[in-house]
Amino acid sequence: MSKLIFERHIKDSNSFTLPPLAVPAADISDSIPRQFLRNQHIALPEVSEVEAVRHFTELSTRAYGVDSGFYPLGSCTMKYNPKINEWASRLPGLAGLHPYQPEETIQGALQIYYEMQEMLSEITGMDGFSLQPAAGAHGEMAGVMTIKAYHQNRQDHQRTKMMVPDSAHGTNPATANMVGFEVIEVESNNRGLVDLDDLRGKMNEQVAGLMLTNPNTLGLFEEEIHEIAAIVHEGGGLLYYDGANLNGVMGIARPGDMGFDVIHVNLHKTFGTPHGAGGPGSGPVGVKSILLDFLPRPVAVKKGDTYAFDYDMPLSIGKVKNFYGNFGVIVKAYVYIKALGAEGIKQACQHAVLNANYLRHQLRDNYNIPLDRLCKHEFIANSKRQANQNHVSTMDIAKRLIDYGYHPPTIYFPLIVSEAMMFEPTETESKERLDEFIEAMRAIAREAEEEPELVTNAPHNAVIRRVDEVTAARKPVVKWEAP
Repeated sequence: MSKLIFERHIKDSNSFTLPPLAVPAADISDSIPRQFLRNQHIALPEVSEVEAVRHFTELSTRAYGVDSGFYPLGSCTMKYNPKINEWASRLPGLAGLHPYQPEETIQGALQIYYEMQEMLSEITGMDGFSLQPAAGAHGEMAGVMTIKAYHQNRQDHQRTKMMVPDSAHGTNPATANMVGFEVIEVESNNRGLVDLDDLRGKMNEQVAGLMLTNPNTLGLFEEEIHEIAAIVHEGGGLLYYDGANLNGVMGIARPGDMGFDVIHVNLHKTFGTPHGAGGPGSGPVGVKSILLDFLPRPVAVKKGDTYAFDYDMPLSIGKVKNFYGNFGVIVKAYVYIKALGAEGIKQACQHAVLNANYLRHQLRDNYNIPLDRLCKHEFIANSKRQANQNHVSTMDIAKRLIDYGYHPPTIYFPLIVSEAMMFEPTETESKERLDEFIEAMRAIAREAEEEPELVTNAPHNAVIRRVDEVTAARKPVVKWEAP
């Protein structure tokens, strides 16, 4: 393990002289309270310029991302971000805009904003969009708020519950609870799909709607989606679409045609912009016509040959973010969609589904696949065989993958599958790259059988070895501490 910059400290190794001040030195002692003033020198390491550069360069190589290698993080689409998207978002006429500029000076940006609303409506089958939400869970919140506003506007105040499948993303019940709904869990059947009998039994006049992902978190398409929508609608509820898995159907099937009334879309995942490290993100919310009046305001409109923001929305849930959303992310997704076009969007989906099924088929002889049938963009495997034979867990396999140079897949999710490993290869991975990953997974399976201690003690080549995950999560050490 290489030394930290503090450990490379050599006194006087970075000696330099600042030029004389061209202005009088400021006396800050009277303007800043004494308890906030430092009374001793900062203990910064002294290193040469080249050592400082090497330190930060080395740190940058430790951050794993899609540009570094294969990132099969199931349930969170991690596709490659075309660099033309970055170029476009940095154009001075876009990156240099100020949100307080008069609308007549930002017509190009407003055109992008308006056309993005229209393209998302076409891709998803919705009647209108707001691009304001800043991320996926934020878009969820805005979507569920529109459902709540719709029922309250109809004086349907008894609808205080929201149904969520047992296989749902964790943000779904959290979002429903955040907006003030009591969460009702809907069970899955033995095929990994919504149990229609359980859904019927729980749908009543107190339920505001059902939050659903399709394909679901198991990577399976809800084959009875029209009947699901009918049950919810006949009971007076609305159907919400979590767009996290849109990559598995985009260009092929539209949520609006399936019966969904509300959707959020993750621009920072589905449409090629960077995802991870806390942002930035963008989670536009789209709705059917019955909910248009409740969208966050403002939305972009076209008046003749000009574009503007429409604030005249008296039933709107209001602003959910300052100004107009994360515009740079919107630009990147706009370029992605324009570059691919309708046929390209469809092909991206087809390749994502093909890659997932290829990976599933190639791993079935080495790992247990609980629902081993045609999937969409992702699938679930687990370590049942390895655990039963040699007590090698999913956590062990994930840590061993680090030694092979791969970011582990999502593990232990969804909770309804024991020891789950969720793989989502996306459309941007080649067959050659998938074959390399498959061989790594097969090698780990052989190790689990022949040398289980090698796997259970992994990782061996990482910067940090085996850690206590619970303590690391609850009491993380994220800074250097002097001995």
